[in-house]
Amino acid sequence: MAEAHAAVAFSFSITHEGWDVNLDREVLHLVWQSGVRSWKKRIARLLNNVHNGIYPGHYSYLCIIIGLVSAMHLNGFKVPLNLAPKILSICPSQTIPWQLGACALSSLTYWLSGVYLLRYSLKMLFMYKRWMYELQTKDSKPSFITKIWIGMVKVLGGWNTPKLYSYQSSLPRLPLPSLHDTVTRYLKSVRPLLDDSAHAKMVTLAAEFENGIGRKLQRYLVLKSWWSSNYVSDWWEEYVYLRGRYPLMINSNFYGIDAIMLHPTTNQAARAGSIINSLLMFRRLLDRQELDPILIHGLVPLCNWQYERIFNTTRVPGTEADKILHCPDSTHIVVYHKGRYFKVFIYHRGRILRPAEIQMQIEQILKDESQPQPGEEKLAALTAGVRKHWAYVRDKYFSKGVNRISLDAIEKAAFVVVLDDFPYEFDMDDPSKLDRYGKVLLHGRGYDRWFDKSFTLCIGSNGRLGFNAEHSWADAAVVSHLWEWVVTEESYDPRSDAPILAHCLEYILLEEAETLRFDTNGNTLGNPEFTPPPPSRLNWHIKFECQNDIQASLDIANKLIEDFDLRIYVHDRYGKGFMKGCKLSPDAYIQMALQLAYFRDAGKFCLTYEATMTRLYREGRTETVRPCTEESSNWVRAMEDRNVPDEEKIRLLRIACETHQRAVKDAMCGKGIDRHIFCLFVVSKYLEVESPFLKEVLSDPWRLSTSQTPHGQTKRMDLKKHPKCISAGGGFGPVADDGYGVSYIIAGEDLLFFHISNKKSCPTTDCHRFALKIETALADMHQLHVQLFNKSKSSVI
Repeated sequence: MAEAHAAVAFSFSITHEGWDVNLDREVLHLVWQSGVRSWKKRIARLLNNVHNGIYPGHYSYLCIIIGLVSAMHLNGFKVPLNLAPKILSICPSQTIPWQLGACALSSLTYWLSGVYLLRYSLKMLFMYKRWMYELQTKDSKPSFITKIWIGMVKVLGGWNTPKLYSYQSSLPRLPLPSLHDTVTRYLKSVRPLLDDSAHAKMVTLAAEFENGIGRKLQRYLVLKSWWSSNYVSDWWEEYVYLRGRYPLMINSNFYGIDAIMLHPTTNQAARAGSIINSLLMFRRLLDRQELDPILIHGLVPLCNWQYERIFNTTRVPGTEADKILHCPDSTHIVVYHKGRYFKVFIYHRGRILRPAEIQMQIEQILKDESQPQPGEEKLAALTAGVRKHWAYVRDKYFSKGVNRISLDAIEKAAFVVVLDDFPYEFDMDDPSKLDRYGKVLLHGRGYDRWFDKSFTLCIGSNGRLGFNAEHSWADAAVVSHLWEWVVTEESYDPRSDAPILAHCLEYILLEEAETLRFDTNGNTLGNPEFTPPPPSRLNWHIKFECQNDIQASLDIANKLIEDFDLRIYVHDRYGKGFMKGCKLSPDAYIQMALQLAYFRDAGKFCLTYEATMTRLYREGRTETVRPCTEESSNWVRAMEDRNVPDEEKIRLLRIACETHQRAVKDAMCGKGIDRHIFCLFVVSKYLEVESPFLKEVLSDPWRLSTSQTPHGQTKRMDLKKHPKCISAGGGFGPVADDGYGVSYIIAGEDLLFFHISNKKSCPTTDCHRFALKIETALADMHQLHVQLFNKSKSSVI
């Protein structure tokens, strides 16, 4: 085939006249450029690793120390520890070169000692967590000890400019809670969910566990916490994600939506060229470690190890467990359009292709009228089905030959792009359009998303976009950071260091926004410097038996899609501005609204899951916060009792929100419940011992699984000035068959998005009904505060 011939760098044949060799200089040049680029990246990685290894020290200090030590030694002054003469005593000569060498070696010893002293001092400072409870708001007054701690962190952290991974070696390990503390917290968390007899039974089981097998399990965890960087993360990745045999689609993967208040272009190819270029620019920042590390309050860093696998990463299916395949580099992406897969090269002479050049490649794909090969169109359904089945099919039909080559192209691509042939729509007057938007991103048709990739970029025919992300390699906060950076990149003006919303449908302020990506016709700005290499079709030889296996996975995917329902509720009556005005945490406020909504929907309380991060520690991922507490249930019951005065309701709400805030901080500081219990359970399985307590704890379903989508992780987003430049967030499927999955984003002072999912097969759940419950809960909470404010105002008058 033409594509195969073009890919051959040289060919040869043997004749009676000897060897006949034909070299393709262009391809060899590409090979040379690829090698040069790889070596440049290796050298850059080496320099970055050295920089990170000596942080917060710096190379310049070594030069200064060498100069001082040499000057003191040559002038007869004694240097502390007197290392230079001791080194000279074992040297073959006392000449000036040997003396300078001894001074340099002793200076290196002093310098390294200082570097490690600074690093471990910084680590000790980062172990201090009282600031979490004192610096709640900008107006909070820290204690004297915290003020001293702030000053020391600023001094030690100011010796050198950190790169993305500079703080990794200075982050402390996740602390292991005591068994007694975890059991006590657990019993308190389930009290509102159990009646007296059930709670008494659970107390008995907990006491038996704590005084029995629990002690042995805890000792093994103590050893693991000493030995490993993080006693949770490796087991969490393996047993929660990679050993799961269920389909990834809906059950594990999640999605994210575009900045829907903006629509910079309706040209699908132009938007694809722009966003692909932005993603590649972000990848270059990661490779060079030039992305600024996120610092809480500008002081304490978050662990960034999850960023390493954003690109060039795929989850590979296995019979018993999957594995994560990460390539150090990739020079191409794969694009799916109308059932066909195209390999698109993204570099030319060592540089990333410009948006206009990528747009040319995408336009060629859109104009291509070739038909899918047999089995190609629905191939990705294998990634949507049962993992064991996909592993079997992959080993049997995709382990060699042309199928292996094409599958490698997908799995080793930087990421996958899907060009849908229908629009993604949003209309405030028609909520069903946004619901369909979310469904399209989460599952598509069941065969047009490569669910194994770290993320798949999805672009509608009208230029709107979103993503579908696999969950095992990282958590949603990392992908949200990527997405926020990419979305703001299209409307970012470096002169003002802020995104400018000059690019609306009317292209207002276009003359002032020279850095925007699109012209008045919707095409990317700039002219291509050359004609980029055309996309090449991936070739497949999919047998009839394999096509049947693909259809079997698609049947499972279709059943999941038919059973899935999603409602994206947009709340624009008020937002975090009002909540902060009430002196309440917006996250705690929304969690209380969800508790009230669920109680009104189901007539009872349920075990509720809220994810929070543990990235204050090395290799930290997430911990569970349990929003359903005795304090929250007391407030909910008060809200349903007309005899309770408004003042009492607000008092109980404040207590519930404060309890929730404290629980979030405890979880972030390693004092959570569920990850510790999870690890105890894993140890019990290794030891083949049964625990009635652990069995009872882990059998409770999370009927209300919630998560807040973070934003503001980049310095270029100012929502006060530009409230429309924000993503609508994203969502996920329900964790329990009879539960809800609720993701929310506080998108501005007066805007909230709730992504609510459930299974249609469950007669007791309905995401549309639950959205109305959330709406009325928020309205009642707002009215409660307004009425109390009016009462206090009238009493003053």
